[in-house]
Amino acid sequence: MKKEIWNESNILDQTDKVFIVTGPTSGLGKETSIVLARKNATVIMAARDLKKAESVKKEILNENKNAKIDIQELDLCSLESINSFTETINKKYKALDVLINNAGIMACPHSKTKDGFEIQMGTNHLGHFALTGLLLPLIKKTENSRIVNISSIAHKSGNIDFEDLNWEKRKYKSWGAYGDSKLANLYFTYELSRKLKLNKGNPKVLAAHPGWTTTELQRHSGGANFMNIFFGQKVKVGALGGLRAATDSNAQSDDYYGSPSFGEMKGHPVLLKSNALSYNKDNAKKLWQLSEELTGVSYAID
Repeated sequence: MKKEIWNESNILDQTDKVFIVTGPTSGLGKETSIVLARKNATVIMAARDLKKAESVKKEILNENKNAKIDIQELDLCSLESINSFTETINKKYKALDVLINNAGIMACPHSKTKDGFEIQMGTNHLGHFALTGLLLPLIKKTENSRIVNISSIAHKSGNIDFEDLNWEKRKYKSWGAYGDSKLANLYFTYELSRKLKLNKGNPKVLAAHPGWTTTELQRHSGGANFMNIFFGQKVKVGALGGLRAATDSNAQSDDYYGSPSFGEMKGHPVLLKSNALSYNKDNAKKLWQLSEELTGVSYAID
């Protein structure tokens, strides 16, 4: 039996569909935006750096002058910015087919978001938690809609301390904090999926990981940058996991797509299972409650 190689050619035409991609100016988010535009989707580039976003938009339009790109400012480190962004989207659009929560930072020095959250948990999880909650009514109004969270194989090193989410009582470990934030992406995915599954017709919630993909994400780690030489795969392949979760007609809620080979570091995306801890329902509920308290965002789920 021939081995499945899922790639861009598997993505159907996306005319009339609206996608939001966070972190669209480099790496996985940029590639995702380019591919979706190529497939005739309307792509809302939710970007912190508008100048970089304009540069990516120009690149896309040079390839396809009819591409539908809408740049909107979004800083996931700021609840005020998230509120402003979602207000704009909710006014401007009558439908939102797919939200791809892609933006992330990795292994950076200790710092806090504008709202006092540890920077990696704040950006990678809490920012996306607030964003998704505020966009959920629009997503729910859209038939066959999806929410896709981009996690990482680093979730396997995560073990969240719910008593010290912001690393105020412990010595800071940047890689530990990153692993925690990527585990949080999966707790969020599975808990939101459980809640939405209670009613037929609700959006699907899926996750993906990019394997070991060479991107700007590794800029804070000299070791990771060096190891890119040996393990890094091209962004064109790494982005396919998220694209599959977002577009594959066979994909179901709770599905987790990613590179399968060499310890899940390389290869075209297949359906996988995340680690056992990521399916812990009690932890997922704890994180959900904490996330609502910290962000002030409650989900409209019925």
